[in-house]
Amino acid sequence: MRSWVRSGLSIFKHPGALGLVVAGSNLVNATIGFEQLAALAAKPSKSLHSMLSFTGNPSMDNLAAIFHAIRERLNVNLEAHSVAA
Repeated sequence: MRSWVRSGLSIFKHPGALGLVVAGSNLVNATIGFEQLAALAAKPSKSLHSMLSFTGNPSMDNLAAIFHAIRERLNVNLEAHSVAA
């Protein structure tokens, strides 16, 4: 199984927001890497590591920059859907 698929599946191992952070960090590591993400998102690599850590708290602007860079580099579309709890 490709490493980026495994990284996406990591969201199911961890509940809630923690799963999103783990999946995001794993996705970056498995695909473009933090250095390339830093260049594409115009953010320092160290800041990106902090944002995507277990204690990270990225702003929506930073998340948008991260998602945009990943989407552009991997040539994929990212969609979010809400569901009733």
